[in-house]
Parts: sequence; structure tokens; C-alpha cells
Amino acid sequence: MPLALLALAIGAFGIGTTEFVIMGLLPEVAAGYGVTIPTAGLLVTGYALGVVLGAPLMTVLGTRVPRKRMLMLLMGLFIVGNVLSALAPTFGLMLAGRVVASLAHGAFFGIGSVVAAGLVAPEKKAGAIAMMFTGLTVANVVGVPLGTLVGQSLGWRVTFLIVAALGVLGLLGIARLVPELPSPEGGVRIRHEIAAFRNVQVLLAMAMTVLGFGGVFAAITYITPMMTNVAGFADTSVTWLLVLFGLGMVAGNLVGGRFADRALMPMLYVSLGALALVLAVFTLTAHNKAGAAITVVLIGALGFATVPPLQKRVLDQAAGAPTLASAVNIGAFNLGNALAAWLGGVVLAAGLGWTAPNWVGAALAASALVLAVVSGALERRTAHRDGAGTGRVVAGAPVPAPAPLPAHH
Repeated sequence: MPLALLALAIGAFGIGTTEFVIMGLLPEVAAGYGVTIPTAGLLVTGYALGVVLGAPLMTVLGTRVPRKRMLMLLMGLFIVGNVLSALAPTFGLMLAGRVVASLAHGAFFGIGSVVAAGLVAPEKKAGAIAMMFTGLTVANVVGVPLGTLVGQSLGWRVTFLIVAALGVLGLLGIARLVPELPSPEGGVRIRHEIAAFRNVQVLLAMAMTVLGFGGVFAAITYITPMMTNVAGFADTSVTWLLVLFGLGMVAGNLVGGRFADRALMPMLYVSLGALALVLAVFTLTAHNKAGAAITVVLIGALGFATVPPLQKRVLDQAAGAPTLASAVNIGAFNLGNALAAWLGGVVLAAGLGWTAPNWVGAALAASALVLAVVSGALERRTAHRDGAGTGRVVAGAPVPAPAPLPAHH
């Protein structure tokens, strides 16, 4: 794998840290500004909405900018947003800083996926995408716990200054290590990029992203009350449970990238089916400390095993105009997170118990599996029809015998 992927992974590490570390620092931020914790929660919601809106917006604005330069500009925006968050004298400015940083998120991962895939041979694309996303997963194992510890010990503003420094490191790495890749022939044309969304397979892949990863967040969003009230863990143990979740994410991401390059759709069938099953079983294992800890690791692993194949699926199906579709798919992950967190809150508010969000997650993951099966069936039918109609040989079909040569008279 090219060293340039390390620079992309460092940028991803910084972005992953700033996205999730705020959840562990909400009490400190709320106290610092004199607002309630639910009000401080807007820093999470605002970031997620910024990712959803910023992914297509920043990608469209950058269509005429070379991809390497655009990645550098996005890291610059990320640095500015985190510095503003660290120094903001009022809560409103802090929220503005979070939104500014989030605008870089979707476009960075979307354009970064295209760049990562372009750095390697076609049969290694999913693995290259997984290497970049490793930065995001490692952030949950290292960046978020350390950032939370620093924020609680030295003040949350120090945490965001450190995250901004990570952005500087990522920017320098991209400038030094990422090559100037050739632009697509004729440049990136927004009309062609938008046309990719008329492909039903692109839309199906994005729907799988929303539902599949949403299933993970339905459970993980409410992991603290579930583990303390049902499993019997102390409040201080939740941090280590999230580290276990992060370790599962790292492993699942690497395995998903490896096997997606060999058999993409079977990898999706297995990971989504297993994820639905494990989330359903979590309603039982949540009552036992050891069982709950093991299940949290499995949820992280199976959830992130879907990320490289889904991102590669979008790139493959939007071939020729992948940049906007790739970025919007990153926004789809955050849309799934927001949808699942809301649905989990609905079942909790209905008094169905602390483990009820797991059933929501299982249903979402099972729905994503259904869409994956539909997508695979449509692809096989299209390939069969095209092969029959054009005389092309379809993979797996018998090769017809050559026609006999005409006799000479």
C-alpha cells in the first residue's frame, strides 16, 4: 500500500476524533458555557447535519479543483473549525466552529476514497479505502479516550487545540506524500456527477449505508444507560467498553476491505446478516457483563466490515463520475446515525426498556440485508440480459463454440 494512504489516514484520525470526542466532554462544555447538557447536545447534532449537507456542497464547490489541492483545502477548513471551537467565547461560536469543521468531513472521506482507490491496482481498491478509514476507527480506540481524558484533566479547549494540531499534521502529510493524480478526462463535470444518482444501484448502496450503519448506532448511542442499568457496569467502565467497540471497528474495517476485493456482495450479505443477528442477541447478552462486552466488540467489527464494501460499491456503480456519489455516501452514514439515534429514543420514550434500541438496530440491519439481496439480484439479471442481448460473454456463462468457417468453392 502506498505511503500516501498514511497521510489520508492521519487526516481521518483527526476527523474521527473531533466527531466523537465531544460526546465524552458534553458535561464540561455545558458547565463552561452555563447551558444544559441537552443544549450542549446540539454540538453533536449540528456536526452530523453539517456532514450531511457539507458532503455534497463542498464536493460541488471543488469540482474544478485538483483532488490533492481540494483535500488540502478541506484539512485547512477542518483546522479553522477546531481552532474556533477551542477559542470560542460563546456557545453560539462554539457551535459555529463545530459546523465549520463538519463541512470538511464528508467531502474529505468522499474525495479521499476516490484518491485512495486511484493509488492502487483495481483488485486492491477496497483495501486502500479501508486503510484510509483505519484512521477513523483508530480514533475511537486512541483519539477519543485520550481526548476525553485530556479534556477532563486540562480543559476541553485543550482537546480541540490538539485536534487542530492533528489537522495540521494531516495537511502536511497530504502536501508531502499524496501525488498529483491526473484529473478525469474533460475534468469533473457536475452534470455527470449528478447523473450517477439516476443509477438505481447507487441509490440502493446508499440506502444500505443508511440502514446498515444506522443499526450500529441505534444500540451504541444508548450504550451508557444500557450497560449501567442492565449489565451492571460502573459509569467509569463505559469508556473501556467504547474502546472495545473501537477495536472491533478497526478489525472489521480491515477484514471488510480485504474480503470486499475478493467477493464484494457476499461480504455484504454475511456482514449485514451477522450484524442483524448480533444486535438481536444483544437484548439477551446485555444482562451479563462478559456477554455484553463481547457483543459490543462484535457490533463494532460487523458494523465497520460493511464500510469498505459499501464505499467501493458506490465507486464501482458511479464509475466515471464517482466523486459526488462517494461524498454523499459518507453523509449517508451520518444520516443513518441520526435516524437510528432518534428511533432508539422513540422506543425508550415508549417505555419498552433499555435494551429496546437493539431491536431497532436489528431491524435496520435486516432491512439493509434485504436491499443487498435485491441489489445483487438486479445486477445478475442485468448482466444476464445484457449478455444475451449483445452477445457479450457473461461471467460464469458457458463460452459458445466458434461458428464453422465457410467452405471454399
